[in-house]
Amino acid sequence: MMKRVGDSVARELGRFGAASGAAAVVDAWPAAVGAEIARNAWPARVMRDGTLVVHTSSSTWAFELGHLEGRIRESLGRAAPRKLRFVVGPLPEPATDEDATPRTAVEPSRDDVATAAALASPIADEDLRKIVAKAAALSLASAASDRSLW
Repeated sequence: MMKRVGDSVARELGRFGAASGAAAVVDAWPAAVGAEIARNAWPARVMRDGTLVVHTSSSTWAFELGHLEGRIRESLGRAAPRKLRFVVGPLPEPATDEDATPRTAVEPSRDDVATAAALASPIADEDLRKIVAKAAALSLASAASDRSLW
């Protein structure tokens, strides 16, 4: 049986005084701020004075979120720290869905291959021409299928 990591993390953080509120903020953060902000800003640490330091993806995000501090604290409800401080810093890796089926590239049609070969034909270097033709054919096939190559 697997144990939830969040309970262990909250217990360990509780040993550090002001930092004990970090687990509750991390749990509440995505719902409180929304998906777009959560992709660009994430709670990093609680300072001794109870200020929550939030890492952002850019100085623009830090500036804008600084102006929204009151609204964000209100959205966090009981988990809200005394103060928020937004600074540029590392963000966690985006979650991946392990159950998702891997995406595969679309196979180019004969027309895609012919069009791509014609587009790449002015390239003098044979190896480069083949690489460009292959990339163009895959791009044409992807666009035609309305699916992303990646």
